Amino acid sequence: MNIDQSQKVLVADDDAINREVLGELLKPDYTVLLARNGAQTLERAGRHLPDLILLDVMMPDMDGYEVLRRLRGDPQTAHIAIIFISGLDRPEDEANGLKMGASDYIVKPFNQTVVMARVALHLQVVRQRRMLERLANIDGLTELANRRRFDEVYEQEWQRACQSGLPLSLALLDIDAFKQFNDRYGHPAGDRALRSVARTAGAGMHRPGDLAARYGGEELLLLMPETDAQSAHAIAEALRAAIAGLAIPHEASSVAPVLTVSIGGATFDPAGTEQPFELFEAADAQLYRAKQAGRDQVWWRALALAAASA
Repeated sequence: MNIDQSQKVLVADDDAINREVLGELLKPDYTVLLARNGAQTLERAGRHLPDLILLDVMMPDMDGYEVLRRLRGDPQTAHIAIIFISGLDRPEDEANGLKMGASDYIVKPFNQTVVMARVALHLQVVRQRRMLERLANIDGLTELANRRRFDEVYEQEWQRACQSGLPLSLALLDIDAFKQFNDRYGHPAGDRALRSVARTAGAGMHRPGDLAARYGGEELLLLMPETDAQSAHAIAEALRAAIAGLAIPHEASSVAPVLTVSIGGATFDPAGTEQPFELFEAADAQLYRAKQAGRDQVWWRALALAAASA
């Protein structure tokens, strides 16, 4: 299988022969989806989110210009690269398509070599853009999400929790006596230990909506949408045990002979009136309590129970 087959190309043309020719041309290198009209193009674009759409301009029910307008008007599909394929060969037709937001314009009858070259070029641009986006959202040392990415996801999940009425749990994880670890073993060893902890934390956030991020220094953030306090506490406790189970020696620690972590967490109840910063402050307060109680433990509370548990 070609490595590019992970990229999806949607071929939208009302002419069955054109669809077949383009589909067979692209199948060896990409995952190909087909659509025979404008409505089907919109439906399949929204469902499959292809990397590129080869879009016929002249279709009977909805022309390519209208399809493009609707794709660009939907935040879910607005980013998809579009190449118009059209029998309209006047310069003003091509200019009109490009002004509307198409990435390229190919005139029928198309040359297969040209089509493949244009498709490869635009999909390379897509790959490069996604790589840059990923790098902008990743912490270089731990390879977890960075604080910028966390803030974006946190805001989205907070709004989603408010709308759905489902809980949202947040935890702060801090490596115990990490300064002493660095002093004893050196910063390169500290970096390796932090990466090991990060990998374990990332693996523990196994659901699609969960997120592990680096907050700064030796602190990590764990975001768990649609997770109640009891379940989130259990996940955090499993992570604490797994990190201790790495058995990374820490002879300078007063907590244990191996590297350990303290975790504080809180759960947002959408029925309450809390603000996003309050969930963060509650998790931070629980982390402080875990440290004060001796470290290497998990403390948790639901915000709705704050008054009762304070």
